[in-house]
Amino acid sequence: MFDTDAPGLMRIVHKMNRGTDLAGTSIGAATQFAVGCGVNPTAEDLDGEFEYVKRKLDSGPQFVMTQPVYDLDCWKRFVERLSTLTTIPILIGVLPLQSYRHAEFLHNEVPGIQVPDAIRARMRAAGNEGQRVGVDLARDLLAECRTMASGVYLMPSFGRYENCLDVLEGAL
Repeated sequence: MFDTDAPGLMRIVHKMNRGTDLAGTSIGAATQFAVGCGVNPTAEDLDGEFEYVKRKLDSGPQFVMTQPVYDLDCWKRFVERLSTLTTIPILIGVLPLQSYRHAEFLHNEVPGIQVPDAIRARMRAAGNEGQRVGVDLARDLLAECRTMASGVYLMPSFGRYENCLDVLEGAL
């Protein structure tokens, strides 16, 4: 895990897709891995994030996936800047919130995830309806940003796959 970084891992996977290991020795058969990379639209140091994104893009990903996004304006700024660097598909990450406690945990304890104050306040006000409000917020975000991304990937939290279905049903 500490022997390489994301660009290095992508280079290794590309070699495996050609049937060799990093040293060029045959591995018997070519793999068929899809090669993608993650990006963080809410990074505190966005210039630094984009320097790392450029290194990742130089390693030849086939698509880009974002950390979960909760702020449409942040997403717009990020995707505009990213679209000047690449034409590969960009998949926006959507993780429906379950409760105020969940929103606070993601915001304060999970690196790379920022849940805006207004969203956390809405989740606090939702009380016992947090799961429904989290789905509504995710559905609204998806409806607003779907034309600004090549696709979306939904992340069910706590095994609540039905929330992702609810997001899709309301957004399509």
